[in-house]
Amino acid sequence: MGHEFEIDKQIELPASPDEVWEAIAYGPGIDSWFMGRSEIEPHEGGRTRMTIGGFTEEGTVTAWEPGRRLAYRGEENPDGTFMAFEYLIEGRAGGTSVLRLVHNGILGDDWEDQYDALGVGDFMYLRKLASYLRHFPGRISTYNMLLPGPQVPDNERVWSAFTNGFGVAQTVRAGDRGRLAVPGLEPMAIIVEFAERPVYLGARTADGLYALIHGYRDVVVAEYHNFSAAVDEKEIERAWQAWLTHTFA
Repeated sequence: MGHEFEIDKQIELPASPDEVWEAIAYGPGIDSWFMGRSEIEPHEGGRTRMTIGGFTEEGTVTAWEPGRRLAYRGEENPDGTFMAFEYLIEGRAGGTSVLRLVHNGILGDDWEDQYDALGVGDFMYLRKLASYLRHFPGRISTYNMLLPGPQVPDNERVWSAFTNGFGVAQTVRAGDRGRLAVPGLEPMAIIVEFAERPVYLGARTADGLYALIHGYRDVVVAEYHNFSAAVDEKEIERAWQAWLTHTFA
């Protein structure tokens, strides 16, 4: 039996409504802060596609009001489950905006765990969007990594690994400085963008945005968006995969 749900979150963003729209309504903008690869046909009734790990989920745009409102609904699964998203943008003084996300639909049998994970994840991605708009305005990610690791039920072990990987204290807060410490990658200075113990930690470098996540069903995930001209994608993935494997062996 399916369970209806609704999650309602909002955040103030350091960008105009038009800049926010570019980041949430077009594939390259979305890919610069969200997970996987996204495509949106830019009109009401257009098709949406989000691809993660070789799996593509499609949907339909149900509202297209540039600079104001975007909504789309995923296709219904055989068990009746689906998800829908609505973004509402409100301009504020000083060239900033408030973005409200309403995420609803029908969840399956383990709906309580899914709901908890979605509630945490939705706000994390809004914070990631804010970091993107603040520090990489007008830039498009040239390489995106979404790398799932093992299931690790020990929250404190995961949090310790996250903070060690970024070279920061376990009491870390936004604005703290550290140093990326992943074997196989060049050590570099990082600044913490957001932290929510024990579930996620986000940081940026001069040309990249990172997030380490302890997500649904205790899966550890590493995400990275690169904004420089070119990187060795295979080398980056090998290094992060080795870090995930060895850290949580």
